[in-house]
Amino acid sequence: MPLQPEPHWWDLRRASAIQRLLVLRTFILAALTLLLPLADLVDDQVGQFANLIPVISLMIAFHILSLMRYRHNRVISTRAMLIQVLSDLAFLTVILHFNGGATNAFVSLLLLPIVFAGVSLTVGYLVLVTLLAVIAYGYLLATMPEHAMHMMDMKQHFIFMGANFVISALVIALVVGAMAKMIAERERLMAKQREEQLRKEQLLALGTASAQVTHQLATPLSNLQLLFEELQENYPSDPAVTEMAEPLEQTAHHLGYFRTLATAIREGKHQPITISELAHTLSEAALLHFPNQQLSVAPIEEDATLIADAMLLPALLNLVQNAARANQQANQRQIELSSEVSGEMVTLRIRDHGTGIDVDKLKRLGAQLQRSQEGLGMALMLTNATFERLGGQLHLRNHVNAGAIAEVRLPIEKPADETAHY
Repeated sequence: MPLQPEPHWWDLRRASAIQRLLVLRTFILAALTLLLPLADLVDDQVGQFANLIPVISLMIAFHILSLMRYRHNRVISTRAMLIQVLSDLAFLTVILHFNGGATNAFVSLLLLPIVFAGVSLTVGYLVLVTLLAVIAYGYLLATMPEHAMHMMDMKQHFIFMGANFVISALVIALVVGAMAKMIAERERLMAKQREEQLRKEQLLALGTASAQVTHQLATPLSNLQLLFEELQENYPSDPAVTEMAEPLEQTAHHLGYFRTLATAIREGKHQPITISELAHTLSEAALLHFPNQQLSVAPIEEDATLIADAMLLPALLNLVQNAARANQQANQRQIELSSEVSGEMVTLRIRDHGTGIDVDKLKRLGAQLQRSQEGLGMALMLTNATFERLGGQLHLRNHVNAGAIAEVRLPIEKPADETAHY
């Protein structure tokens, strides 16, 4: 699939906040450069545009530097955006100061920095920009010539103009800030939904592939079993034939177990289990699969019944397998299992004594496929999906001393009478 080209900084349809600000500033600078000399000639007042030449030149230089730095950046830091907004506010205040101050028809341009602050800055910075815009307008009112204040008794009119500006600034800050926050939250939820949809598609593909492999293995395994039985009849004492018995039996057992799991998941069967029963079953499974490792179970202070299905034990066993692999790499043998009941949730902790998990992978492991020395993290992603299907979650972190901890939070099954009450 070909990569889509990056949008130009002047493309407002796909532009970011900083790019829109740069486009707007470009138009404002062009308008100032063209219209101010004409206004100077029409008003027949010499000197106003001359006073603005240094300010506009500085604004153009600042704009060119901003274009060079941010025209290809869709995301910039909050402080950098704050500097851009405050710079525009300062330049507009100075330009209005030399062109009539608060009596200028374009004094409402001081509201534009508030709009950009509401869209791209935090609430604290939005309050700061709004306050500075009101102060700038107050400065323009305070520095007006005396004759303008007394002419036709305009003092009261300018006071009402100031009150109108304050109200407009507050309304814009509240409305734009709230809308920007709402849009950002909606985009975050949409991104989360897209990520969840992608994970579901990956899990569905893995489930389909697993079902196909299980189905395709059934027939060859049956043929092998028939051939093995014939070999047993013809060569009952042959060592090679005798050694084939256990691997074939294990393979048939695993295949039957996979079918049982698939049936249980398809039918949505729940198998409630207590913490003590789960810990005992997990200890036996760990002893069978990892005889060189020692799984020590901490005393269970409060037993509870968990919401579980046929996939819970294999999911926990995957975590024990990861812990065993980490221990083997660090020449360690101890794996610790502990539980804690808090409210309506149970937290199971499985700790190894290995070298820990790479910090860059901690947040992504279990959420998506990740390349590693052992594979793509597929087992961990399926494990996390099992916990989420049961209403739980998986959290991985490194221990302060050594090793990693896998924390599994699972809901407690409510008693039947309590469920009926609700």
